[in-house]
Amino acid sequence: MNCTILQGDALELLRTLPPESVHTCVTSPPYYNLRDYGVEGQIGNEGSVEEYLQALVAVFREVRRVLHPNGTLWVNVGDSYATKSGNQPPKNTRNSCGHTAKRVPQGYKKKDLIGIPWQLAFALRADGWYLRQDIIWQKPNCMPESVSDRCTKSHEYIFLLSKSERYYFDAAAISEPVTSAKGNARTFRGGGAYTGGRSHDNSAQVERESHGNSENKAGRRNKRSVWSVSTNGFRGAHFAVFPEKLIEPCILAGCPEGGVVLDPFAGSGTTGVVAKRMGRGFVGCEINPSYVAMAAGRIAEVK
Repeated sequence: MNCTILQGDALELLRTLPPESVHTCVTSPPYYNLRDYGVEGQIGNEGSVEEYLQALVAVFREVRRVLHPNGTLWVNVGDSYATKSGNQPPKNTRNSCGHTAKRVPQGYKKKDLIGIPWQLAFALRADGWYLRQDIIWQKPNCMPESVSDRCTKSHEYIFLLSKSERYYFDAAAISEPVTSAKGNARTFRGGGAYTGGRSHDNSAQVERESHGNSENKAGRRNKRSVWSVSTNGFRGAHFAVFPEKLIEPCILAGCPEGGVVLDPFAGSGTTGVVAKRMGRGFVGCEINPSYVAMAAGRIAEVK
């Protein structure tokens, strides 16, 4: 499969892609006000939360343009606390969930949880996306926090959004085993969005009835919305990356075999690595030249 990494500003690069040319987008944008990657035009160092959200909405508007009509967007974004940190921001940003901003954003009180993931989700919905689901990424190996007035945060969000009301979603590809195959579960063997008591196989645009109180002879059930995935790194990197186990179900459910996966914030290229391994094409955008080289090398190693 063809896998391509483009170097430059995500918004400008996306504008060069043809419409309806990718099947799904799986990405994790830079967190707000947390790290300076030393690259002009980077997202994440805006002067306000509102400017940060506006920048992301603009990027994802172009993502929507290049998606197939039945395409999906899976986006993970971290949150921040409005507490100025006197120290350097954490290097392992994916492992440390309770980030503190480098400065208290305007309009927030000291120690406020900013709520960036949900603000972004609502902004994308207002911009035309269908907000379909919030998925909890639970981190078994999250870093401890030096706090005594709240719990240590050990989760982030992944939001599933779609371009259209009906969209490609292969539920069978990410189904999970159950200890007992009997029960009231409504099961379906094909892919599709489950709405209105019917499962829609969006790739074929066929509706099927899916009745309750049935036995799932395959011993599997619809995947739940809390995903327990540990953070990890890889040889040659000094930071944690978007975990492969977190990306895999997004691609399996959102992109047919032979389809194309997009990541406008490709970073070290993990989405591309998983896409290639699963027999999908990949288009990635990355503004940092050193990350482009790293991503290209990692993807090339996948056979």
